[in-house]
Parts: sequence; structure tokens; C-alpha cells
Amino acid sequence: MIEGSNRLLTLKPAFLAQWMTLDGKDNRLVQAKLDLLLKDPVADQKTKKRLQHFDGKIHRIRAGDYRIFYVFDEKYVSVLGLDRKDDDTYDAVPASDFLGGLDYQSPAPAEPQNRARKVDKASSKPSGTPLPRPVTKGILEALKVDAKHHRALVGIATEEELFGCESVPEEIRLLVSEALTNRPLEVAGRQPDLVVANPDDLFRYQEGELLGFLLKLDPDQERFVSWALNSKGPTLVKGAPGTGKSTVALYRVKAILDRLLANGVEKPRVLFTTYTNALVSVSEQLLEQLLGDRASLIEVRTADSLVTLIASRAGHKMAIASGEEQLHALAMARQKVELGGNKVEQAAQAQALSRLAPEYMLEELNGVIDARGIDTLEVYLAAARPGRKLALGPLQRKAVWALRTTWNSELAASGKRTFSQTRMKAAEVVAEGKGPPPYDAVVVDEAQDLDPVVLGMLVRLCAEPNRLFLTADADQSIYGSGFRWSDVHASLKFQGRTGILRRNHRSTARIGKAARSYLGGGALDEDKPEEVYVHEGDHPPVVARASEPDSEARLLARFCRAAAKELHLTLGSCAILAPSRDCGRAIAERLKNLGVSATFMDSKSLDLRQPGVKVITLQAAKGLEFPAVALAGFGESTFPSLKPDSSLEARLEALARARRTVFVGMTRAMRLLLVTTPGGDNPVLEGFDPALWHEVKAGQGGN
Repeated sequence: MIEGSNRLLTLKPAFLAQWMTLDGKDNRLVQAKLDLLLKDPVADQKTKKRLQHFDGKIHRIRAGDYRIFYVFDEKYVSVLGLDRKDDDTYDAVPASDFLGGLDYQSPAPAEPQNRARKVDKASSKPSGTPLPRPVTKGILEALKVDAKHHRALVGIATEEELFGCESVPEEIRLLVSEALTNRPLEVAGRQPDLVVANPDDLFRYQEGELLGFLLKLDPDQERFVSWALNSKGPTLVKGAPGTGKSTVALYRVKAILDRLLANGVEKPRVLFTTYTNALVSVSEQLLEQLLGDRASLIEVRTADSLVTLIASRAGHKMAIASGEEQLHALAMARQKVELGGNKVEQAAQAQALSRLAPEYMLEELNGVIDARGIDTLEVYLAAARPGRKLALGPLQRKAVWALRTTWNSELAASGKRTFSQTRMKAAEVVAEGKGPPPYDAVVVDEAQDLDPVVLGMLVRLCAEPNRLFLTADADQSIYGSGFRWSDVHASLKFQGRTGILRRNHRSTARIGKAARSYLGGGALDEDKPEEVYVHEGDHPPVVARASEPDSEARLLARFCRAAAKELHLTLGSCAILAPSRDCGRAIAERLKNLGVSATFMDSKSLDLRQPGVKVITLQAAKGLEFPAVALAGFGESTFPSLKPDSSLEARLEALARARRTVFVGMTRAMRLLLVTTPGGDNPVLEGFDPALWHEVKAGQGGN
């Protein structure tokens, strides 16, 4: 924030792209004008003017050869767009009730123009729709366009020339268009507001030092930032995908830190846990923007990285057994297990074990017993097993416990341990007071996928209960056997301190309602509120059948290209989510063969700055969002993976978890969503209500 100013600056992504293409003199001049607006945005009818035909709600300020369009209130100056002084694009667009960056209800987008016509670049009088300025080498260098394309692009002066330049990849043409073409203010107004703590951060972003900017909070989100700070216990905020839970969590860190410093804590230690490694660096940078130098007081990491650190420092470092190794140890344990009781009871227990498939048994051992920190048979006999559809009586549980004991011995003999066991060890270390010093505050994002034993550990690592803040959504739980809010309430006592976010900023109403309908009875949250969608959306989500991988690839290529044009974005705005790494790699390779730039990324190599389509797994997409999303690759995988001898109950559990995973993937989509199906019988790919989904029949989309 500028010294002496009480306002924050917000920018539309369209403005950011335009600013990036200015030369050094002009972009510094524009940045200086942003400084001036933060100090005083009020119109003076000289350099700052109020536009009367926008009902006086939109202003503009001159910056050399450019005009900056903005709106403001007591808290924000919201910048909408940028154009040259002699361009009347913005002045010609009526918007009687448009509120720009201060409005949460956006008008419908303009119809896309037909830009396919080729134009002779050598013509002395270019015909067609003129670009605000011709393409120059400087613009291309600012946009980091490969030098091999400069010759074809430099000098282009019209949209028709640009989009007719077929020797240049389409994503590059779209990038240049995004940077040069003035969007109608209504279209820009549909974009999210990015909060810029200091206009100087624009240059850091331009140089690649910043990955992005914080999103602006709406009033519903803002009230939870400081809500219940003076309470005696922890606070929980629930919300569906896209309601801004993670953004609220980041701002909550600042509120807690401000309170600690005001109360005389000189160097408070605050822990912020996020869900994936991919989100750690992003969260660190956003907190740096929000907190400045005080960001060094915040430790950002995944909960599991903290588990590993605590266990290792306590001398419990041991190699983690793979899934195959766990199954092998289980097979050996089945042969060696000693069952208790008389011969009749032993026979009954042996029969019970024989009916439990190995994969189901591993889920019981890892996802129920160890995940809940159950350390005695007595506790296991009395334990609830939420999400498990196969009931286990006392005799069966005794058999499972005996097998667990032998299984643990087999793993230990091989020098291996499961990660669930590592979590238990770390929790024990903390419970015994041998862990790290407690943090002054702990903020946990996406708590629904943390094991209860890890949640308990984080509770103990928080110095005061009222400084513990969690966000979660049960229906985004994609690991473990299940999740019930009653379990969390019982252990963390959130009574009276559970807030609910209802406004969905990410997905359109059409996507959100269709995804919720697909999940149907698989929802885990017993208290799911009705959502309010900021954007209604112009296109329903599509479900299309593509029986062969090659036809699916052609369908995906068409979808990504059409989505980029429809949204006036590059191919980098598109993501394809696959059920496995192998499927994702195969899809990316096929798209490349079709001339579509695509890269497969796993959770460790995820780079949102990478140009082209991102192909990632459904699990790795958690916590992310993209303007256009396709779910594909189901024909080349067994999803969910089930053994032929799996019981009905095991199949139902796996199916419910798989559908939640697909639901999470669907809700990554902001504006456009496609789901491809291979046909055949797969209960995961059923339940698409024709009233909410547009169905493309076989052959229509894939060929």
C-alpha cells in the first residue's frame, strides 16, 4: 500500500497483459499514475475525468499516450483497462448499470468475432479490424515470444492479419491478441480482481519474480477474516469449491499476526499448512505480498512435510513402503498370523480375513486404524468407522487387529514403514512434549484430507486454541475412507465457531449445479448450504463419448482451441485432468502430434507459468483452477482400480471416493467444462443429468 493512502489497488488480468507490452518509459509512466490514483482517485476534470455515459461510475486518467480506466470507493482503486488516447473503444460501449471491479454481478460476454480470414500482410493499406498498435519486436520480447516467430509477426496491424498468420502457433497469436486488443469494459469486468499491495510489484511480476497476485475478498469472505478471533476455541470455515476458502485463510494469517503483534508478542511464529507441494511456493509469495517483511514470521509447508521433519528429528526416520511392498508384507502376514480364542473362534476369524480383499484390508489398516491413531484393540473395538460400508463385528475386528500386529512386524523386519505409521509416530512425539515448540498460531487449509491423527498433532502444536483456524469441504475429500464433520466437532469443539461460505466465485452456475448433481448422494457433508454463483455462465458443461484414444485427442484439441478463442485467452488457460500419470502423459503426447502445445505435469513439477495446455492428474489438480477444463483418459485406465474379488462394500466405497475425485476435477473449471467418456459400463461415468449437461453423441465431437 502506498504511504499515506488508505486504499488498495486491484487490477483486471486484461490490464496486466496490456501493461506488460508497454516499453520501459510507458510502463513506468502508467505505474506512476497508479501511485497517483492510490493517493487521490477523485476526478479533477483535467488529467482525471469521470465518464458521464457510464453513469459516472467509471473514470479515466491520462498517462502519456494512454488512458487508464478505473473505479474506486473508500477501500479500493480498481483498474479495468488501458488504451491509447485516440482509441474510442471504451467510450463507445454503453453500460448503464456496470460497476467494474466493485461489482460482483457481471454482464454477459460479447459475442466472439470471426477472425479466421487471411489478409495479405504486404498490402500497403491493411484492411480489417485495426489493432490499437502494430506488433513490434519490443512487444514480442516483452511477451517472451520465441524469436523464430518475430519475422512473421512484426508489422502486423489488424486482427485479421494476426489470426491469419498460420505459420505462428495459435497460442502465440492469442497471447499477442490478449495484450494488444482492447476488451469492452463489460468483458474485462467479468475477470477477477487482483490485489496489488504496491504498484512496484508489477515490475517484479514482469521479471518473473512473482507467480501471481492475491484475489480481492468479497464482503462474505471478508467477515470471516477476523471472525471469532476473540473466542476461546478454534474456528472452522466450510465452503464448496470456488468459495474462496484458501484466500480467506491467507488473509486470516494477517489478522492473527496483527493481533499477536498488538498483544506484545515480538516475534510470533505462525504455521500455515497447505494441501500440496505445488501450492507452497504460491502461498509463500502471496503472503509476502500481503505481509511484506513480516512474511518471514510465517512457516508455510504441507502437513506431511512437518510430519516427516518431526519424525526424523526424533529418530524415527525409516524408508516408506510402497503399495506393492505393503501388499507383499500383508500376504506374508496372512500366512503367519496367530489368531486368538478357541478353535471355533479361530476358524471364524480366519474365514472373516479371507473375505476381505488385500486392498480393502490396507485401507482399514492405514485409513481407519493408523489414520485415527488407534493404538489398542480395546479402542478399535469401540471405534466408529465413518465411510466404511462393510460392517465389522467384534470377532472380525479381533482378526484384523491380530493381522495388523503381524503385518507391522513384517514391515519392520524389512526396514520399512507406511506413511500412516510415520504420522502416528510424529503425533506421539508431539503428544509426549518432545516435538518442536508450539506455534503462536496455526492456520490449516483444506483440512478434510488430513488424517485425524495429524489434525490432533496440529492442535497440540498451537499454543492457544483460539489461534487455530481451519478451512475444509468434506465433499472434496479424495483420500482416506471417509470424512464426517461430527468427528471434527467432537475432537476440536467448533461449536458456535463454524462459518459457511456460500458465494462461488470460481465456476459458473451451470458448471457448479451440474457438478453437484453428478455427485448426488455421494456428498459427505450433512449440512451443505445452497450455493450462490457470481457468474451464471453462457455454456452448459459437455459430456462427450470418444471410444478411441485418437478420437478423444482430436476432441480435446478442438475443445482447447475453441475455448481459448471463446474466452479470448491463450491455450495456457486450458487444463486436461486425467485419472493417472500414464494416461496424462499419453494425452499430452497425442495433443502434441495434433499441433497443440501440451505438457504433462505431476504435483512436484507443476508450473502454472508453463505455456500451452496443462495435463495433470485429477489428484494433483486439487486446489487449482483453470478457465477451461476437460476430464479425459478414462478409457485407458481402471478408475477406480478394483480387484475381481473385491466385496460389494469395497466396490461401493471405492466408487464413492472416485466420484468425489471426479467432482473435485469438475469444480476446477471456471467457465468451460468437458468430460469425455469411452462408453461401456463404468459407474463413475454415469449420472449426467441431461437437463444440466449437453451430451455429444459418438462421432460428433471426436472426429
